Amino acid sequence: MSIPSRIEQDFLGEMAIPESCYYGIQTLRAVDNFQITGITISSTPEMVCALASVKKAACLANCDLGVLPRDIAQAIAHACDDILAGRLHDQFVVDIIQGGAGTSTNMNANEVIANRALEIVGRQKGDYRTIHPNNHVNCSQSTNDVYPTAFRLALFTMLTKLAGQARHLHEVFAEKGAEFADVIKMGRTQLQDAVPMTLGQEFAAYATTIGEDIDRLLEARNLLREINLGATAIGTAINTPRGYAHAAVQHLQKLTGIDFVLSPNLIEATWDTGAYVQISGVLKRYAIKLSKICNDLRLLSSGPRAGLNEINLPKMQPGSSIMPGKVNPVIPEMVNQVAYLVVGADVTISMASENGQLELNVMEPVIAHCLFTSIDRIGRASLSLADKCVAGITANREHCRRMVENSIGIVTALNPVLGYETSCRIAKQALQSRRSVYDLILEEKLMNKDELDRALSIENMIHQNVSPTGAYLGLEPATII
Repeated sequence: MSIPSRIEQDFLGEMAIPESCYYGIQTLRAVDNFQITGITISSTPEMVCALASVKKAACLANCDLGVLPRDIAQAIAHACDDILAGRLHDQFVVDIIQGGAGTSTNMNANEVIANRALEIVGRQKGDYRTIHPNNHVNCSQSTNDVYPTAFRLALFTMLTKLAGQARHLHEVFAEKGAEFADVIKMGRTQLQDAVPMTLGQEFAAYATTIGEDIDRLLEARNLLREINLGATAIGTAINTPRGYAHAAVQHLQKLTGIDFVLSPNLIEATWDTGAYVQISGVLKRYAIKLSKICNDLRLLSSGPRAGLNEINLPKMQPGSSIMPGKVNPVIPEMVNQVAYLVVGADVTISMASENGQLELNVMEPVIAHCLFTSIDRIGRASLSLADKCVAGITANREHCRRMVENSIGIVTALNPVLGYETSCRIAKQALQSRRSVYDLILEEKLMNKDELDRALSIENMIHQNVSPTGAYLGLEPATII
């Protein structure tokens, strides 16, 4: 049986479009041309909704300025509302990697909105004499201002979500910091014994560093508020009525609740991708920090009998097909790998941003793909790390304390009393003889027992300079708005 279809045409010719489809001929050409990743625009609902918001803002501005009839504007706005409500997302079928600087994405949106608007006014899909994808839905617009504006709106939404996911991880680490505040352990530098600390201090430091990156994510997000809506092709605002850009931006502000501002130089804003480079850098920073923390968790939980074994990670699954009873740190390992993806994406974004020529950067689709993917993956990894790993960590308290008491590193506390040279000699002697620092000092009568007990009091060697939430100097991560 043949599928019912309609015939649409563009200046290249005609194509049959399945009657059930809301997209049209330009979308179908793009589907044929760009079979690359198998990942479509619909995989990022934030981008689909962002396109609908931009189209609705443009439609309302055009109506206000008298260049779009009110009945057509109302139908287009209604169609955009349907998309914002979650309908028709499956009609955004173009591969996210595409040539043409996002033209296929823009036309996919124009055609879906036009055909839904035609339905709303009682017309058949494809009856573009009534409502046209270019003449009406794309009125006063170009891909070169629609795509970057929608991209920035989608990124703003996704970064807000990521900041919330990171805050959850921050809070879980801070809770563990408080829980482990009395667990004495050995600190290490260069993987060698250093000086005592608490496990709580270690976990509070993880909370602090994540809190810092929440601030950096929100700072980078603010760069997205500057948009070029109304710039059209290259920033000269060709084919727009007077006052359109400011009207469209004002409508977008009302629709989204985000304080967007029109770029003071629309030509520069049309080709500039600096904000994406900076955002990618912040994502890379956060990913690298998470990977470092996960490396630590893997080391601290190593063993259980031939490693550090200071903490126990939740047992998530059997760890080997051949070694009975083995359990692996699979959640930290997964986060490590996500971090590597983010770092790789940062390289792609850097190259794509550098490769824009003259008045337009045609590489924004791959920048969008990399940023959307990085934000989504690192956000999911953050939640998984928080809920499937950190929240269930337990401490081997007695083992941690025994390692401190047997460590050579506690001799550092005696530097002010014995001096560096004598302390070095005692440390070397203790290491070679496998005797304790404590016994050697008493044996040589370098200090009496009371003096030594005070100097080597583990609690006295640890200064609690971290708040219960894991923030130094009372500074908390910024509120997410």
